Amino acid sequence: MTHALQAVRGMNDILPDTAEIWEQFEDLVRDWLRSYGYRPIRMPLVEPTPLFKRAIGEVTDIVEKEMYSFEDALNGEHLTLRPEGTASCVRAVIQHSLLHGAPQRLYYHGPMFRHERPQKGRYRQFHQIGVESLGFDGPDIDAEHILMCTRLWDDLGLTDIRLELNSLGSSEERAAHRCALVAYLDAHRDQLDEDGRRRLHTNPLRVLDTKNPLLQPIMEAAPRLSDYLGDESWAHFEGVQQILKDAGIPYRINHRLVRGLDYYNRTVFEWVTDRLGAQGTVCAGGRYDGLIAQLGGKPAPAAGFAMGVERLLALWQESGGEAVRPAPDVYLVNAGIEAGRLAFRAAEALRSHGFSVLQHCGGGSFKSQMKRADGSGAPFAVIIGDDEAAVGEVSIKPLRGGGEQRRVAVDALAETLAELLYLTEEREA
Repeated sequence: MTHALQAVRGMNDILPDTAEIWEQFEDLVRDWLRSYGYRPIRMPLVEPTPLFKRAIGEVTDIVEKEMYSFEDALNGEHLTLRPEGTASCVRAVIQHSLLHGAPQRLYYHGPMFRHERPQKGRYRQFHQIGVESLGFDGPDIDAEHILMCTRLWDDLGLTDIRLELNSLGSSEERAAHRCALVAYLDAHRDQLDEDGRRRLHTNPLRVLDTKNPLLQPIMEAAPRLSDYLGDESWAHFEGVQQILKDAGIPYRINHRLVRGLDYYNRTVFEWVTDRLGAQGTVCAGGRYDGLIAQLGGKPAPAAGFAMGVERLLALWQESGGEAVRPAPDVYLVNAGIEAGRLAFRAAEALRSHGFSVLQHCGGGSFKSQMKRADGSGAPFAVIIGDDEAAVGEVSIKPLRGGGEQRRVAVDALAETLAELLYLTEEREA
């Protein structure tokens, strides 16, 4: 017997009941993004591998351990399933000269891929909503991103999500801090774990972000990047904070918040929660002013953020959010050859008038079909037998709240149904 194939571990099917929740969530998110003037962009799932090596940094967990990379057997090109969206979005903006006219507010959503150990809220194929603002250099756009998130949490009814904030300064300030940090960590080399020693000279900021509890005292005493920030970086960071204070948004400055991607500078932020087991990040972002030039474009400022859909949906459902499965306006019951032919014409005529119609297919008795009609949630069944079909008529039967079954001409079906639905809504109101 042939064994049934299953999905790749960590890459999950999203079944209809869950997919309806996703669609409702995505509709809400699209409305939220449009309300801030953001426009959609869609990038390929597969990109040249050098794009991510150049953008994310070669000495990062993502590039070293997590990317799904392969060589195209036809032309030898090195390709990667995208592990995040910012690099792809910036590549598209450069390639299509989108910044030549004006700054851009863009968003995208879709699957990303990282070879991680699957766990709750973290999968190998996961989904992100990303927001990128390109061509804006002031603290106002950084703050707008945070205010946007605050509004979305409110729209979703989410609580217990905390904002953590930091500034990474300029590349020159980070270089000065890096020298001091490497010297400090080198003095504690014997106490570092293998991962820390490996990153000591290649990516020392990421050593600060270690989850090893034994290293926490050493990291707490490490040189702080904030001590190396110049006047411009401080002014930018204070500008962000002032807008947040004016909006009444609480936050905590986390001096060890560095983000896992090399392209960030100045403002970085994370929204974290304890409601997904261990502290989890549900949304993160910041400013990446050097990335456009780094990827071959004309230098321009940029900032953005991304949120994990699986984690947000888990929080939303935990907070009582649920999708309301939309019921059709009509379930169309039919039995008989001529009735079946008329049913198709009637169903399409109703759809042309804007009704949603679930037409029974596959045969069966009137009794079994009426049982399905009742289970569909539709307020009305339209019933067609060969007797009705012979005279061009149908029967309309209320399925909710009582009422008389009535027989009408097919040509009058849409008008009659509209009146009945209106009366039903009036009663329910």
